[in-house]
Amino acid sequence: MNFIPYEAPTMPLSGEAIRLMNYIDDVSVTLRRILTGVATLDDDERALVSAHLAQAKPSAQNVLDALKAK
Repeated sequence: MNFIPYEAPTMPLSGEAIRLMNYIDDVSVTLRRILTGVATLDDDERALVSAHLAQAKPSAQNVLDALKAK
């Protein structure tokens, strides 16, 4: 399992920041479950799930863009 290193904040985080980071952890768990299920799909199902994921909004990239905007 690969972890992306990050530096610990130099000041205490707000409750809101901690809550949002917990949401990100929840999303990561969900994505691991999805990856596990991918092996059970046939080619047509993979294509449908892939298309559904590609059009899902907001995406992780939308969130990253919002975080970098400030």
